[in-house]
Amino acid sequence: MEGSNPWKILGEKAIYENNWISLTEYDVLNPNGGKGIYGKIHYKSLAVGILPLDEEMNTYLVGQYRFPLNSFSWEIPEGGGDLQVDPLESAKRELREETGLVASKWTILQTMHLSNSVSDEFAIIFLARNLEQHDAKPEETEKLIIKKLPFSEAYSMVHKGQITDSMSVASILRLQLLLTEGGLEG
Repeated sequence: MEGSNPWKILGEKAIYENNWISLTEYDVLNPNGGKGIYGKIHYKSLAVGILPLDEEMNTYLVGQYRFPLNSFSWEIPEGGGDLQVDPLESAKRELREETGLVASKWTILQTMHLSNSVSDEFAIIFLARNLEQHDAKPEETEKLIIKKLPFSEAYSMVHKGQITDSMSVASILRLQLLLTEGGLEG
């Protein structure tokens, strides 16, 4: 069964679209042959995340109020990247915009699907090292708080449930695993 699609699409209808997403409703036969509907959110950009790490093992979190959650959220720097642009260039832009940081060493830390039961959103998360501080230039829609802290404190925030953003949780846990297992290259 791996690799083959057991879903049969009988019809589809566009429900909603804006500059960032589209929502389509599908009439389907599910894998067991039952009729139903399935809604799919298509993302028109790539999600990029950046976990900055300096020589003293500090990282930087971005705090902001998230409209869909109706609450404040601590996160790694992250945003959307044009699908026609190299993901690394989008990550460099996001890191500079949100924190003012410029990194000279970049490594892919994690790739992931963010909500694969309802969307096709795909993320690439980078580890950024060899950091230089410049001026941040957040987008007009962003009112950000930048927090520099020891990486161990960010890891603790994940454990305490103070960081709940999926890309942030995944990247912080991934880096901790690499540090624990000695898999982080200089």
